[in-house]
Amino acid sequence: MISRSLKTLSNGLRVVSINMPHLHSAELALYIKVGGRNDPPGKGGLAHFLEHMLFRGTQEYPTSTEIETAFEAIGGAVNASTDEETTCFFSRIHPDHVPDAVEILSSMILRPLLTDIEIEKKIIAEEALDDLSEQGEEINPHNLASRLLWPAHQLGQPTIGTLESIASFTAADLHKHLAAYYLPQNSVLVAAGNFSHETLFAAASAFFASWKSDNMPLMTGPAEWQQAPQSIFVADSDSQAHLQVSFRSFARGDSRIMALRLLRRILCGSGSARLHLILRERLGIVYSVDANIAAYEETGYFSIELSTATENLRTAVAEVLAELTRLAESGVTADELERVRKIYFYELDYSRDSCFEMQIRFGWGELMDVVREIEEDIQQAAALTTETLKSVAVELFKPENLNLVVVGAWGEQEKKAVLEEIEKYSAGWDPALTR
Repeated sequence: MISRSLKTLSNGLRVVSINMPHLHSAELALYIKVGGRNDPPGKGGLAHFLEHMLFRGTQEYPTSTEIETAFEAIGGAVNASTDEETTCFFSRIHPDHVPDAVEILSSMILRPLLTDIEIEKKIIAEEALDDLSEQGEEINPHNLASRLLWPAHQLGQPTIGTLESIASFTAADLHKHLAAYYLPQNSVLVAAGNFSHETLFAAASAFFASWKSDNMPLMTGPAEWQQAPQSIFVADSDSQAHLQVSFRSFARGDSRIMALRLLRRILCGSGSARLHLILRERLGIVYSVDANIAAYEETGYFSIELSTATENLRTAVAEVLAELTRLAESGVTADELERVRKIYFYELDYSRDSCFEMQIRFGWGELMDVVREIEEDIQQAAALTTETLKSVAVELFKPENLNLVVVGAWGEQEKKAVLEEIEKYSAGWDPALTR
């Protein structure tokens, strides 16, 4: 039986303990509410760079190798990630060593040395080059879609930054960002696995009590909203064209997010999903097609992503847009809804066996104020009707929400053909659907 407990330390740090006695491992994570959207002007990628720099050594563990070795000694392999809104440090560990892991993590957060900046700049520059063409142009479809969606806001900038911004980082930038956002009340420490709640709470109190509290940082939201479809085409000498069709969507706390989860499964993600059947099984023009949801504080997007030979580009775009039109006009069948609902329920059950999934659900959820019990998700999904999904599809897939990215060796003929399909999609959309 999984049990969960929350304790808030006197400095404001929230500590979430998830006891999973049936497991033989544990997962520890620290979430901090700072990401790419918090990067200062001209300093894109600073949050991501700071995350990397915390691995360069601490007062107790002066080198990155000593940090790694310390985690390995307790069954772990520490890692981290930075996205648009959060930074997370995490590691699988043996449940007997939860206090040890908390101590090492506290050293990284509270007493980093922030040395070897120039070495780390080189490393991150190499990572950033993965997203650039031989001509130095952005070719990551996700980054390009974000640029279309939020051109005047940090959400529209690559989380990793640019080669120019990475080169500009200084020790002063790092210390300022650390002081502004790495605050106890802006963070959540979470662990899931086979250990007692008191074990985690005692370790958190012992090693994080000295963390200084300060004023919470403010976030500014994107102001722009589009009125018509948008597109961007980037040339790259790849053997395929990479396509991302993104629709401006709903904020993280929106009640329609559950409907998006089921719509995503109706379109992609299984052998019986609509776009898989059309694009792969019937036409044979893709190996896979995926759909993703991104939900931020005040906005979000729903994306469909695929790769195909350039000569199939128009067909792929036409078929995707035609299927979205059908979904908005005709909705889903009762059998289809029940099928994806069962898939979702099974996935929720499987997550009960994963300490990684549990720490995300209750750790990240606590940080973002969207904590949901699994039973709540089951109830919400069970309450959805075919009419609800159709209504959400109509609102989501309106042409004015469309943002299309194409990266590859396309020519002007292919570009013209794709733009014609977008125009056809807009012209064929029935305004009565949204009344």
